[in-house]
Amino acid sequence: MTFVIKLGGSLLETAALPACLATIANRAGYPIIIVPGGGPFAEQVRIAQRQWRFDDLAAHRMAILAMQQMALLIQSLMPEFAIVADAESIRCASQVKPVLIWSPQVEQLDQAGIAASWDITSDSLAAWLAGYIEADELIIVKSAPIPEQASLLGLQQQGILDAAFPRFTAQAHYKIKVINKDRFLSHHD
Repeated sequence: MTFVIKLGGSLLETAALPACLATIANRAGYPIIIVPGGGPFAEQVRIAQRQWRFDDLAAHRMAILAMQQMALLIQSLMPEFAIVADAESIRCASQVKPVLIWSPQVEQLDQAGIAASWDITSDSLAAWLAGYIEADELIIVKSAPIPEQASLLGLQQQGILDAAFPRFTAQAHYKIKVINKDRFLSHHD
C-alpha cells in the first residue's frame, strides 16, 4: 500500500500542520508521500500577479516554487522525512524512508503536459502524482469543512478542490479521500 497525502497550505494558518505531520509519522507502516500545498508562499504569487500582471506561465512556475518552499518547511519540522524532487525516483526512495515529501519540478510537470494555469493547484498535482507512481490511495487534507457525502465534483464546485481535479482523477485507479484536518487527526485507519 502506498499513500499520497496532500496537505493543504491552509494547515499552516490553522497551526494544524505539526499535528498532521505527527499523525503521518505515527502511520508510517506503509510508504507515504506528502504533497505540500503552496500555502502562504502561493498566496504571495497570487498577490504579486494581481499587482504586476505577469502571465500564468510565470505564476505557475512560482507556485511550484511555493510548493518546494513548503516541502523545505515540512522537512525542517520533521527531519526524518526525506524530500524527493523527481517523481520517477519516489518508488525507490520509499524503500529507504517511509515518509517522503514531494518537491515538484517544473521540468517534469512540463514534460507530463501539465498546463500552467490556476485551475491546476497542488490538489491536481497530487492526483497526477498518485497516478504516476501507482499509489493505492490519495488523501487530501483540508482546513475547510468537508460534508460527509460530498462528491468530488461537488467539492470542486464549492471551490474546495481545484477546477482541474475531476479531469485529473477521471481515470484514477486509486482510492480518493478528501478529509477535514480534524477528522484526519482523529482517524487512525
